[in-house]
Amino acid sequence: MSEKAQSASSHTRWFPLFHFVATPIALLNIIIAGRHAWYVGGRYAWWNVVFAFGFAAAVLGSRVMALAVQDRLIRLEMRLRMREVLPAAMHADIFRLTVRQMVALRFASDADLLDLVPRVLKGELADQKDIKGAIKDWQADWQRA
Repeated sequence: MSEKAQSASSHTRWFPLFHFVATPIALLNIIIAGRHAWYVGGRYAWWNVVFAFGFAAAVLGSRVMALAVQDRLIRLEMRLRMREVLPAAMHADIFRLTVRQMVALRFASDADLLDLVPRVLKGELADQKDIKGAIKDWQADWQRA
């Protein structure tokens, strides 16, 4: 767990191995392979450009897949949490929330959920930034991907 406090303005998580190692290397590899193919030419050089694009796609795809799994887990976690916190009359409304809305709501305390969910369903809080900005008691999430 980190020592820093988390809030709507400071909750972005940087994963150094992905953000500062793998992604820059993959993108730089495309540039170097493209420059080499342009100046030297030949099928093998151009194949290296294709391979560099494939490598970059694999690096970025791995991140997208990890985030998709995380979003599914957050959706399940939030549905269970809201069933415990919200009144029984609102349980059917839980399924009207989008995954993006649930991802934003996960930072809200149980008390905030009672206030925020009806506002989100009415359309008062349109996007993730609005939802996160309306949270009064921020619950840090240190275990996300």
